[in-house]
Order: sequence, then C-alpha cells, then structure tokens
Amino acid sequence: MDPLSELLGGIRAEGAILSDAMLKAPWVVGFDERAPLTMITVARGGGVLLLADGTEVKVRAGQTAVVRDSGPFRMADEAASVDRPHLEYWLTCFDPESCADVGAPNTTAADDAEATALFVGAYRASGRRHERLMRALPPALVIDDDSDVCAWLDACAIDLQCRKPGTQAFIDRLFDWGLVCTLRTWFDQQGERAPVWYRGFTDPVAGPALEAIHTRPANPWTVSGLAGEAGVSRALLAKRFNEIMGEPPLTYLTEWRMQLAEELLADPDLTVAQVARSVGYADQFGFSNAFKRRKGLSPTAFRDKSRIPVPA
Repeated sequence: MDPLSELLGGIRAEGAILSDAMLKAPWVVGFDERAPLTMITVARGGGVLLLADGTEVKVRAGQTAVVRDSGPFRMADEAASVDRPHLEYWLTCFDPESCADVGAPNTTAADDAEATALFVGAYRASGRRHERLMRALPPALVIDDDSDVCAWLDACAIDLQCRKPGTQAFIDRLFDWGLVCTLRTWFDQQGERAPVWYRGFTDPVAGPALEAIHTRPANPWTVSGLAGEAGVSRALLAKRFNEIMGEPPLTYLTEWRMQLAEELLADPDLTVAQVARSVGYADQFGFSNAFKRRKGLSPTAFRDKSRIPVPA
C-alpha cells in the first residue's frame, strides 16, 4: 500500500450532498466545522470561499476546492455579499435532516447563466492516521477538473433521481474517489514541494521500500530486506532513501509503526501487547520503551490521556 492510500484509510465521505438546485446571487452557504475535509465542486457559476482566518479563495466553474479543518467557513457569490442582504444556508453533511433542507429554489432557464450549482462532500475521520495528511495540506486548495469529474457527477445525479437502495453509499464512495483524484492531482502539481512520503513512492529505489513498510509494517524489516524489495544493494537503498525521505529507512519504519500504534491504542479492546505485535514488536517492553522515546508517554499513559470521557 502506498502512503497516500494509508493516510486516507481513515477518511470517508458520509452524507455527501448532491442537488440540482441553483443558487442565485446574493447567497451565502455556511459549512459545518466538524469535517476534517470538505470537497466542493462548482458545476456552474462560482464564488469565494471565506475561511475562518479571513482568507478568501475564489472558485469558478470547472474547479474543485478541498478545505482542511480550520473551523467553520462560508462560501459566497462574491466576497462583499456577506455585508449586504442575501439568502443564507447552513450546510452540514453529518445531519441527514439538515442535509435534506439545504438548497435554493430552482431558477428558471433564463436565470441559469447567473446561478451557481455546487456539489459538496464532507469527510469523517476515524483514528489519528489522517493527521499527517492534514499537515501536508494548505487551509484550502483548488484544482481544475478534467472530463472525468463531469462523468462521476452525472452518475451521482442519475442514481440520486432513481433513489435505489444503496444510493447514499454509492454517492459517498464516488465522492471518496473524487477526493483521491483531487489530492493526487494537487500533490502532482506541487512537484518538489510535495511531501516526501508522496514523492518517495514514485522513486524506483525508495518507492518499493516504502510500499513494503506501509503494506507489512509488522514484518521484521532490515535494511538488507528492504533493499531486496527494491532490487538494489543495501548501500544504495540506504543512500537513496535518506536523500529522498530525509531519514534512514529504519528510522522511517519506526516512526510509521508509532503512528499506527497511536491509532491502535485508541481501541480499548486491544491490549498493549497486542498493539506491540501488530506493529512489529515481539516484546511488549521493547515496544513501550520505543513508544515513550518518541511520544513522551508510555502506551498506557498515552491511551489514558487520549481517552474521550463518556458523558454522564
């Protein structure tokens, strides 16, 4: 498995919204702040994203924006519209009743050219695996869509009209696919500015070693073993991996195991010994020492600190 797939493993669309309703200026749409990621595709018209920190990001027809969790944000037909009378809608994809009420009245055919159509998907996260991905993203990113986007939006619209069993799950999974495509396009556009774990996967030497680490983290890897996965010498792997990733392969392996351990420790049904074995440590005490060196807390203390109190 590649690092991006691994980091996206805990993020899923839930209650993605698809509507034929058109928003006619002046309008403002507020977005739920609980979503780690929100994806907005502008099928027609355009607007301005108004982020919580005051940043304004323009998005036009044929573009998709992904907004990282940064507090509640809004989108307006233009920046000034929030200061004048307008129609305002609050959008939350985690509340089916609210989702069902979002939308503006359909415009007439003559008004279509001035209206804006938005397709929105919000994403839930489970565990902490996604946090590394969040750190690699700006508060909002925008990319130009290709023809494939129209195809999957059309598929969503058709299925929504039919209202067959599984419609919401079908739409959500298509929005998951859309998020992967959007992020991959953005990372590709970043070139050397993309995170090392993304660039490293495409390297002919470091890439196979990265895939092996992410696919089989519990394997008793050595530098020689990882070099064998890449089909190169131990010395070449060590040199190239350090050049690309900025750290030796076994250091990267240990850090990745610790990140996986953080997520596993959130499961109260797993003992520390079971977590240790899941991330490649036969000895619970060796795992506890390694975890404390990197996280500053023992696995048990980390689990206790991370536990969310149950309301009375």
